[in-house]
Amino acid sequence: MATAPQSLRPGALPTFTTPPCAVQLDSVSKVYGSDRSEVRALDGVTAGFPRGTFTAVMGPSGSGKSTFLNCAAGLDRPTSGRVVLGDTDLSGRSETELTELRRDRIGFVFQAYNLLGALTVADNVTLPLRLAEKPVDAEQLASVLAAVGLAEHHDRRPSQLSGGQQQRVAIARALINRPDLVCADEPTGALDSRNGRQVLALLRKIVDDLGQTVLMVTHDPVAAAQADTVVFLADGRLAGEMTRPSVEQIAERMTHLGEQ
Repeated sequence: MATAPQSLRPGALPTFTTPPCAVQLDSVSKVYGSDRSEVRALDGVTAGFPRGTFTAVMGPSGSGKSTFLNCAAGLDRPTSGRVVLGDTDLSGRSETELTELRRDRIGFVFQAYNLLGALTVADNVTLPLRLAEKPVDAEQLASVLAAVGLAEHHDRRPSQLSGGQQQRVAIARALINRPDLVCADEPTGALDSRNGRQVLALLRKIVDDLGQTVLMVTHDPVAAAQADTVVFLADGRLAGEMTRPSVEQIAERMTHLGEQ
């Protein structure tokens, strides 16, 4: 089993693990607004996520889990603290530099598939490469499509696919650059239970078979149970973790989350 996230106590220094971390958050706080309208979405969060692991982030609405994911992915700048992607500190980077880092080193999977209807499956998957003006490696494309079970659908349009297949296209697009980190935000939220199970099994597979690192925000205990570790947030702070928990254990923990 891959090493679980380390140093999850607010304010603690990050622990460098073996294998090395794909991403680390060091005393990260995120504040929106000011004075009376100030909202502290994250409050001194420190966590490290080793490469080749699958972590689910859970918490009630307003707990800070989306902000957590956005800061880890370089979409939001922390108000204080720092985020380190591999060995790259994101602090002080320009917007252009952050855009290039996200494009080249982070894969994104959202609840909405965000596919372009006019493009084929193959063109949607390789879009990040073409936007970066990088050559498309036919063997890499074939390998990624095969990994997500879409080898025979490369020339179809999104409208010709089921919701689960469209999310597979989105996962393939996230993998095409061999990213350091795959960030998944409620990836099964728009799917029925059958397609949701298939997408979760695929996320599990890309960790186990391809060595990818997945950080997933979810409200669903069934989805979270696929992860190596479940990290809980409450009121912008880390509120514990569980290793390989059952669906029932996760649901029970969520019921009492935030209790003193």
